[in-house]
Amino acid sequence: MTGVRRSGPHARPPLRVDPDGPPLRLGILGAGAIVQVAHLPVLRRLKTVELTALCDSDIPKARALAERWGIPAVYDDVEELLQEPLDALLIATPNHLHESHVIAALTANLHVLVEKPLALSSAAAQRVARAAEKKERVLMVGMTHRYRPDVQAVRGFVQSGELGMISSVRASWHLARPARTSLGWREKRTESGGGAMFDLGLTMLDLGFWLAGNPVPARVSAALSRPGGDRAVEQSGSAFVVCENGAAIFIDVTWRHIGEGERFGAGLRGSKGSAGINPLHVWKELHGVAHDVSPTGSFSRETAFVASFRAQWAHFLAAAAGRAPAPSLQEQIQVLKVVEAIYRSDADGGDVRL
Repeated sequence: MTGVRRSGPHARPPLRVDPDGPPLRLGILGAGAIVQVAHLPVLRRLKTVELTALCDSDIPKARALAERWGIPAVYDDVEELLQEPLDALLIATPNHLHESHVIAALTANLHVLVEKPLALSSAAAQRVARAAEKKERVLMVGMTHRYRPDVQAVRGFVQSGELGMISSVRASWHLARPARTSLGWREKRTESGGGAMFDLGLTMLDLGFWLAGNPVPARVSAALSRPGGDRAVEQSGSAFVVCENGAAIFIDVTWRHIGEGERFGAGLRGSKGSAGINPLHVWKELHGVAHDVSPTGSFSRETAFVASFRAQWAHFLAAAAGRAPAPSLQEQIQVLKVVEAIYRSDADGGDVRL
């Protein structure tokens, strides 16, 4: 699948999604696991969304998926997909296709939700951001962990100032090797952009910066593990980021976790308290004594995974309708700059200043 620019008689006029009007007509580009396991189960419950078309280079898979979920149109070509009367597009293709696919959708005057990353480099991400601004379209990157109920709760404590100045964030995501036996394009640097650090680390960096209030990174130090040699993508990695305000963000990721199940979590330390997710916990100092002020009984029975995708789609639909601002794309550009610095630090064996 390749990105296609549209202009001339086929270009659509700018649109706004009317929250009280007909459902948003959504096309889906990519029929991989994240679409099947996460997006479609949530989207089918949204009365404000009409699943209009599905496109994937594997047309038998696309047809089977479309039949299962009641999607009327199926394509294996992006240009044909963009001829459909759509309002928005979900892009869930391999990383190296994101830039061209997003620009093609924006050129067709569509709102876009793209799975992370926005692009393979910060320079490419800047080009995409400029295209979105020029077209006045909503472009959101699927940093779904921001929408987890526990993350939202901790973010609320940070924004209210109850935890004081955030001094450090520690985040880790460890996946066992059996869960990544079919990495496919993710093990090809030209298609993925990198290994575990690009796949998992990008998400954890975004989460760390977001929880800390988006401080400006100043310098980066990192170490990556490539058991297959320099030509292989890294299987594990750690990075330490010091920000201009003195805050520090540490992340540790791996595709080769040896232990009981997946490990995912984050913790932060502030001048007035501390907090963490998975499990959720919040402590504050009151009159010189530490008190557990963790929220309890406020979450639904759905898993954090499902809740995060549902909340993300709610935000996207509100942004497309003009009822809520979309997250700043500059945050994604900044995270990509930090990831680039991580790879330089590992290659050079020292700190990298941004």
